[in-house]
Amino acid sequence: MLFPLLLVIWLSFFSNSILALPPAGYTLDWYAALGGQPAFLSGFVNSLVVALLATLIGLAVSIPASVAIVRGRFPGRELILHLLTAPLTVPAIVLGAALYVSFIATEIATGLPLVGDRSGLVAGHVLLTIPWCIRLITANLVGFDMSIEHAAQSLGASPLVAMLKVTLPVIWPGLVAATLFSFVVSFGNLEVSLFLVSPGQTTLPIAILQYLEWKIDPMIAAVSVVQTLVIAVALLVTDRFVPLTRVV
Repeated sequence: MLFPLLLVIWLSFFSNSILALPPAGYTLDWYAALGGQPAFLSGFVNSLVVALLATLIGLAVSIPASVAIVRGRFPGRELILHLLTAPLTVPAIVLGAALYVSFIATEIATGLPLVGDRSGLVAGHVLLTIPWCIRLITANLVGFDMSIEHAAQSLGASPLVAMLKVTLPVIWPGLVAATLFSFVVSFGNLEVSLFLVSPGQTTLPIAILQYLEWKIDPMIAAVSVVQTLVIAVALLVTDRFVPLTRVV
């Protein structure tokens, strides 16, 4: 499984601009040249901002929704769960097209700029993060012993304090896993972003795709390595706070 990644890393050091084996030599020039590619730089920043916002909003929506789904007993509970996790079963390209049509209709009806605006892009990515958050948080809540929270409330803690001081620490691994998966899914998404970005708001995967339309050289491998490093850093930070063996 590591072979494709190792191959991309190897290609990123080729000195010849046309990919060929064996390479004429090795160089770091392609990494240095990334600084002169504004499309990659702006795409990286935009992807990072969108992924962070989508992850935070997804968590803010999913935590109370997960609590309601696991603990609530109300009509339509299963239907709501299926609706919130539906994007996991729908091809991303179909979801992107559906969002584009929906956003266009919303723009016509309300005048709110969604397609081509960062707010619309974030909203689309939130829909990608919510299913992961719901699945991972509910999985932790299902195994949670409610008697612990009831004991805290019997000792004088309010429901909110009991939730913050008792429940959240217990389901912390699930929250970390939800954050990690949401960030990775959003940061690397291409299909949904294709329908929602404007020329000045491209994400890094789209910038890579646009570059590939004109040329194929080791710079693509270099920017792919950088993208992979960002995800690796996210994994390392996650492992620093919660060991990955408890998360996945």
